[in-house]
Amino acid sequence: MTADRVAADPRDIPAPITRKKPAVVEALLETEEVVAEVEPGVTFRYMTFNGQIPGPLVRTRVGDTVDLTIRNPASNTMVHNVDFHAARGPGGGAEATTVAPGEEKHLRFKVTYPGAFVYHCAVGNVDYHISAGMFGLILVEPEEGLPTVDHEFYLGQHELYTNGATGQKGHHEFDFEKMAAEDPTYVLMNGEKFALGPQGYDELVVKTTDSVRVFFAVGGPNLQSHFHPIGSVWETVYRDGALASDPDRFVQTVPVAPGSSAVTTADFRVPGNYKLVDHALSRVVRKGCLAVLRSEGPENPTLFDPQ
Repeated sequence: MTADRVAADPRDIPAPITRKKPAVVEALLETEEVVAEVEPGVTFRYMTFNGQIPGPLVRTRVGDTVDLTIRNPASNTMVHNVDFHAARGPGGGAEATTVAPGEEKHLRFKVTYPGAFVYHCAVGNVDYHISAGMFGLILVEPEEGLPTVDHEFYLGQHELYTNGATGQKGHHEFDFEKMAAEDPTYVLMNGEKFALGPQGYDELVVKTTDSVRVFFAVGGPNLQSHFHPIGSVWETVYRDGALASDPDRFVQTVPVAPGSSAVTTADFRVPGNYKLVDHALSRVVRKGCLAVLRSEGPENPTLFDPQ
């Protein structure tokens, strides 16, 4: 199966929860193995949840019950499953959700603690499946909800290990030796090199008066991210997605471990392009880890005067 795009639309997030009581939240994860471009002229066989990287953001509230369906189409070649870091139970549900091609399984679990938690495929070659794209985020809002913002965006970082050099044209196969050496060909934001921004899918667009929240997941499988907005700082940061903790304030760069997350807020008061990067900057310049947010509005020479 081929796909024109695997990069998840960063705006594709369920609406904030306003209800005051727990509910049953239905979630469908379909494991899709697709060939797509990492960058123009370079293809790879990705493994995804619902054809996107990161997989869909599942939005819940403390006390909710997740009613999960996981489906592995008969056209696939591999066994898959899902481990939810928000689930209390063996393997986060991995054993209960293991599906061969052509199978479908169901799992129910209750979310009892707030936070933003990674989920990922967890079969025997777990590192391979995550590297190929099988990770996402489940958000468990506190009972009182989250503060209102003007925009919410969803980003995910992972590294890709292939038998080609970065930028080498043609189809790349997965390289297990490179993965064991933790020497990635690409480090990617939402699954594609330089995918998000005016240079690609121009979907991270705000006004200079807007407040912005970013849900940021790191699949890994191996590298820690150092999440930084060039031209601003994170005004609030829930490190490791720990929404029950007090947020840090005015943080320039946030370390995010593989298999973890951060929930950040910022505003972008001067018009222009703001690069959201891993501040291990060779991963940006050489290996593709970049998203660009565009802020639109009047110039603000009191705050920033390039003349």
